[in-house]
Amino acid sequence: MEDRSPTSSPATPLALAAPGDDAGSDVPSPRLNQTRAGIKPKAPPTSDADLSDPTLYFNRELSHLQFNIRVLEQALDEAHPLLNRLMFLLIFSSNMDEFFEIRVAGLKHQLALGDISSGADGRTPRAVLAEISRIAHEQIERQYRILNASLLPALEEKGLRFRRRRDWTKAQREWVRDYFENEIMPVISPIGLDPSHPFPRLVNKSLNFIVQLEGKDAFGREGGLAILPAPRSLPRVISLPEALCEEGFREAVFLSSMIHAHAEELFPGMTVRGCYQFRLTRNADMTVDPEEVSDLASALRGELLARRYGSGVRLEVVDTCPDELAGFLLRQFELEEEDLYRVNGPVNLTRMMSMIGEVERPELFYRPFTPGLPKNLRKEGSLFDTIAAGDVLLHHPFHAFSPVEDLLSEAARDPGVLAIKQTLYRTGADSPIVNSLVEAARGGKEVTVVIELRARFDEADNLALASRLQEAGAIVIYGVMAYKTHAKMMHIVRREKEGLRYYVHLGTGNYHSKTARLYTDYSLLTANPTLCEDVHQVFQQLSGMGRARRIETLLHAPFTLHERMVEMIEREAAEARKGKRAHLIIKCNSLTEPRLIQALYRASQAGVECDLIIRGQCCLRPGVPGVSENIRIRSIVGRFLEHTRVFYFHNGGKPEVWASSADFMTRNMFHRVETCFPLLDKKLAARVRKDLETYLVDNCQSWLLQPDGSYVKQHPGEAAPISAQETLLYAYAAKA
Repeated sequence: MEDRSPTSSPATPLALAAPGDDAGSDVPSPRLNQTRAGIKPKAPPTSDADLSDPTLYFNRELSHLQFNIRVLEQALDEAHPLLNRLMFLLIFSSNMDEFFEIRVAGLKHQLALGDISSGADGRTPRAVLAEISRIAHEQIERQYRILNASLLPALEEKGLRFRRRRDWTKAQREWVRDYFENEIMPVISPIGLDPSHPFPRLVNKSLNFIVQLEGKDAFGREGGLAILPAPRSLPRVISLPEALCEEGFREAVFLSSMIHAHAEELFPGMTVRGCYQFRLTRNADMTVDPEEVSDLASALRGELLARRYGSGVRLEVVDTCPDELAGFLLRQFELEEEDLYRVNGPVNLTRMMSMIGEVERPELFYRPFTPGLPKNLRKEGSLFDTIAAGDVLLHHPFHAFSPVEDLLSEAARDPGVLAIKQTLYRTGADSPIVNSLVEAARGGKEVTVVIELRARFDEADNLALASRLQEAGAIVIYGVMAYKTHAKMMHIVRREKEGLRYYVHLGTGNYHSKTARLYTDYSLLTANPTLCEDVHQVFQQLSGMGRARRIETLLHAPFTLHERMVEMIEREAAEARKGKRAHLIIKCNSLTEPRLIQALYRASQAGVECDLIIRGQCCLRPGVPGVSENIRIRSIVGRFLEHTRVFYFHNGGKPEVWASSADFMTRNMFHRVETCFPLLDKKLAARVRKDLETYLVDNCQSWLLQPDGSYVKQHPGEAAPISAQETLLYAYAAKA
């Protein structure tokens, strides 16, 4: 069953082939959707509905939670290889950690401030928290049930076993004892609880044990309770030596099992009556008041330390923990009963991810692939010459990210290149992108880098990155204090025979080679004078203090993007009211901004075919009579994380296709620096339109949003199975 991954079949039938390369293709690429995409439009309603009615909106946080549940569902999908199914389960854990650290923490903070205001959906923070608690308890319990009843037995059938304490052999017990004495004992610090040893401050999401003790210690103190923080430097899953494993098996044990088995050795002369693992999730959001900060970098360094000890939002305990101990912990962390999650297994499942990378069983993973290149990039020569000859569009991860890195690398070495400007949101300090920027700066080129220090959970890496670039001689800018710089832009100034020429990269994703193999994103490489000048103006605005001159083609948040998106949606509605064909396709990660939702409702009422591909949060309610009957919403969840933000408008038979760094969210439209760029090359625009059609006919990894807020997984039934990601992978990736 594991070999049914998207890349496991020898060949994808030609009938399922996605659109080919923009400059020609080695593989024919018939259109997937021979009929009009979307759904049949209904007649406009006879009366106007109140589009601010709370019943027309789903709650943002609950919609976010629904996406995490769709990720968990992948752990049960036998179309995925076994270890990838386990990975989906662990990703669910990681997603839920962040959900509690940010979303739940935000709601609790709102309540603490006495703010009971509701969103567009009309729910109060208290009501939302109650519903989150109900759903999260149900799904986390289900997660452990999937792990224990489905995945672990399936892994054992494949020779991968996690040994429980009760199943250790004598030889394994002796090895664990040696490991405990040599690797754990020297670094673990038990903390007894008494008047001189108050309850310790525990790091966010750290593994800990609460221990019940009986007897007297060396100072004559009566036993009571102690806390054992598991050393953060030690792995949470430890592989057993091959000689100790059953023949044909690779076996591992959890660090928590080792500590539990030998907890008594940490309290000599005393008796351990109980030892129970627990983990506290804290508020990890960071707030920096722009009016009180003179140095953003210094302020963030202080906030990073505070993040480890924010207020508690969730307590996880092993399900064998007695009620009185769980209650004691809740009181210590000032939490309520609904914040307690009892789990049947390790409380820190995300740390199992490290073990997956050590398993050398390729048949239990997706079959690897080599990203392809558009035809115009397959020839030798300068990338500058190729881009000057015409726009290049890459669709990651099906196309390689290397041309973006190669362009910057070539620019760093090219004596004709005078200046490079770059935005960085999430990237590694040692990435090829950063290495090229450092090389260019050291080579005497003007290098300006806009680094967003506040990219959530990447703040520390970005601080280190800023220091490295500054040491190399680059000008480093932290963007605009009240607006996160989320735009993905690279601007290169090159002296050529005809004079100075600009080259630009614009993308929907980050400059990170690892995520470019996991996330779907578009990259546009262009020398179009108008687009390049617009990007130049945006950089001037970010680095200077003046107003931008007129930006001709690019849409730019927080200034023109929202207004123009509403206008383009309204333009389709106007066409529909004239009785003409009107159709739009919006693909993005989240749809939560009320005015954009209302524009889509009005378009639906006018008869516009509205196909929305929204991966995660979606507050728009489809299928409401007289309001959203012409709107269909689907979420694609599969091997790759859908990350492209692409917008198609029929525009009266003169189609427009736009790609963007922005989602349809309030923060993207009004509180971030974002760019949205048109695909001016008609062939490239048509190719993206066909990519979108591929997603609209997916019947393997597609979930349709229902009027009641639930999602229904699509199945091929008697039709041919179509996976959009598999189809695009077959069309664009390099052929063996």
